[in-house]
Amino acid sequence: MKIDRLIGILTILLQKDRVTAPELAEKFEVSKRTINRDIDTLTQAGVPLYTTRGTGGGIAIVNGYRMDRTLLTSKDMNSILAGLRSLDSVSGSHYYEVLMEKLQAGATEVVTGRDYMLIDLSSWYHAHLTPKLTTIQEAIEQARLLSFAYVSKSHEGIRTVEPYFVVFRWSSWYVWGWSLQDDDFRLYKVNRMSALHVNSTQFVPRAVPMPDMKPVDHGLDAIHFTAVFDSGVKWRILDEFSAEQLLPDANGMLRLTGEYSDSQSLIQWLLSFGDHVELVQPVEIRKLLKATVKKNESKIPRLNYVDSFNLTVRGD
Repeated sequence: MKIDRLIGILTILLQKDRVTAPELAEKFEVSKRTINRDIDTLTQAGVPLYTTRGTGGGIAIVNGYRMDRTLLTSKDMNSILAGLRSLDSVSGSHYYEVLMEKLQAGATEVVTGRDYMLIDLSSWYHAHLTPKLTTIQEAIEQARLLSFAYVSKSHEGIRTVEPYFVVFRWSSWYVWGWSLQDDDFRLYKVNRMSALHVNSTQFVPRAVPMPDMKPVDHGLDAIHFTAVFDSGVKWRILDEFSAEQLLPDANGMLRLTGEYSDSQSLIQWLLSFGDHVELVQPVEIRKLLKATVKKNESKIPRLNYVDSFNLTVRGD
C-alpha cells in the first residue's frame, strides 16, 4: 500500500542523514520512478525534504524537523517499547512494530541488553482473542455499532453496543461501551463474546466516562475463609492470593486466610484442588462443600473426596 510505503520512507529519513532513491527502491521493491513520486507526495504534504546530487548526495530531511530522541531518557524509551511490544502480542498485524521502528533503529524482534520489561498480553486464547480484538477495534475506529452473543451470570443473548474502549484488567480483556438494551454503559468480557459483527449503522459518539478500573470491593458480601493446603499446590494458590496470606503450619501444610466474592465460587475453587485442601472456616461453607461433593458423587465415577476433605468441623 502506498500509505505504508510513505510512512516507511519518512521513518527512514527521520533516522538517517540521507538516503538515495535506488536504496529506497530496493528496500520497498518498487521502481526508482515510484520512489520519486512518493518523495513529491511527501513534499506536497508539507514534509521539508531536499535532494543533493553527486557523491554523498541523496534525499534528506531538513535539520530541525526530526524529533530529538535524546529528549527521551533510556527509561522512557524502554517503557514506550515495552508497551508497544505488548500491544503487538495481541495485534493481528505488525502495526505497532512499525511504530517501534520509528523510535529505534534496527530490527524490533531483537531484545537488547537495555530492555528490562517484556509483556505478553495474548493469553492462552490468542488464536480466538486476536480476531475478536481486531473486529472490536474496527468498530471503534469507524464508530459503528457492534453486535455479539454474550453470556453472563444473569443473562444470555444478543447485545448491541456503541464500543468506545478495549480494556485490559487483571488477566482479561473487556469492551467498554454503551448498551442499547440497557441504555447505559457496560463492561463486557471478550472471552464471553461470540459471533461478533460490525454493523453498517454508525453512531454519534457520546461523552464517555472512564470505566471504573479499581479492584472490585466485595465489602460485606465477601466470604472470609481459612483453608489448609498441601505444600505442592502452593504455585496455584499464588495465582490468586499473595504470599503474605499464606503461612506454613506445624505439620508442613500451608494455611491460607483470604476472601472470595461468593460461596459458590469459593466452593468451585476449593473442589478444583481435590484432596489437597481442607476448609477450616467458615462452618456453613464447610457444610455446603460437603453437600456438594455428596450430590455429585453419584454423577461422577470414582469421585470420593468426601473423607479426603475432612469436612467435619474441628472441635465438633
